[in-house]
Amino acid sequence: MNNDDKLPDIKLRAMELEDLDLLYTIENDMTMWDVCTSNVPYSKAALTEFITRNTSDIYADRQMRLIVENGVGSPVGIVDILNFEPRYGRAEVGVVIMKEHRLHGYAAAALRQLVQYAINVIHLHQLYAIVSTDNHSSMALFQNEGFKPTAELKDWIRTGNDYKNAVVMQLFLEKV
Repeated sequence: MNNDDKLPDIKLRAMELEDLDLLYTIENDMTMWDVCTSNVPYSKAALTEFITRNTSDIYADRQMRLIVENGVGSPVGIVDILNFEPRYGRAEVGVVIMKEHRLHGYAAAALRQLVQYAINVIHLHQLYAIVSTDNHSSMALFQNEGFKPTAELKDWIRTGNDYKNAVVMQLFLEKV
């Protein structure tokens, strides 16, 4: 993990109904569908229900979605813990930064804070991400934050009529 670099000040916070437009934009961005499991547009009504039924209890929801705010309190993206498995002490992590806010260190800052939360609050054993082998910026993000590639998944991600390989990136938290 690179602790020497200067990352921007950010805050991770729970989703609010005021975040509906941000969530709507991210979830309906078709260019993101290749890197997530969604491939259908979401209505504002469905996303409103998602926000309002979210208990903010990772043990009940088995996931946690947090809004990434920059130093002046403006939302710049979302960070997720999903597929939470308390029995095994692991969870998947995902980071999405809005296009206009990319390349400013927000993803690294959010991931770093999320790792600390996973260690100090949820007491996880490991975090992992599944990253397409051609997503070089995401691979670099996770590697720079200490995640190691541990397995390659053949034909894991479908894009149109083609399939791409993906890599499982793992971070064992007691070794951080």
